[in-house]
Amino acid sequence: MSKTEENTKVAAEQKIYGQTGGFVKENQKSLLFIGAAIVALVVIYIAYQKLYLAPREVEAADQMHVAQESWKNKDWDKALKGDGSYPGFETIIDKYSNTKAANLAYYYAGTAYLNKGEYRKAIENLTNYRGDDNMVAAEALGSTGDAYVELKDYDKAETYFKKAVDKAQNKFLSPFYLKKLGLVYEARKDNKSAAESYKKIKDEYPESAEAQNIDEYISRAEASL
Repeated sequence: MSKTEENTKVAAEQKIYGQTGGFVKENQKSLLFIGAAIVALVVIYIAYQKLYLAPREVEAADQMHVAQESWKNKDWDKALKGDGSYPGFETIIDKYSNTKAANLAYYYAGTAYLNKGEYRKAIENLTNYRGDDNMVAAEALGSTGDAYVELKDYDKAETYFKKAVDKAQNKFLSPFYLKKLGLVYEARKDNKSAAESYKKIKDEYPESAEAQNIDEYISRAEASL
């Protein structure tokens, strides 16, 4: 590099650094304001979590146990509406939104509505559930598929049963929903896909309850090809 080129490069760098320094100097008040605002937001968020959400989580969990007991006893109306002294899942969802208890209440409410035959409400609640537990999440997806089957919307039922199989990834629920998926394919007259679903149970989950008589389902689907 020539002396002239080197001097030109240094001058250009100095100009850039000078512009940057000038920007900071000219906008110092704005930058300080933004920094202070970010710190304030972090403080507010932490306070919100500790002072608002945490007590609500405890309260919601304490209020929900009666509804859970009613759900366990298949008293669907009481589970949804409450008993006068304790709220049902509908109130938990409304009163304690943004809590883990309210999120779980969506699952309970959805399955309650499913058992009551109110399939649209079941879907609405089940699809609002957002959980990290693969078992519960898989059951929520599978129950959504059940609701769509009852509505004879087999395309959406297929979608949710597939999601349930993928989410479960265990020897109990995966073959359970694979079998339901096969039945949906049969309802749609897609017997090739039905046979494939049943064969997957036989090959991948041979010890499951669904595998014990799965040959009958495979034969039936293949006979209709």
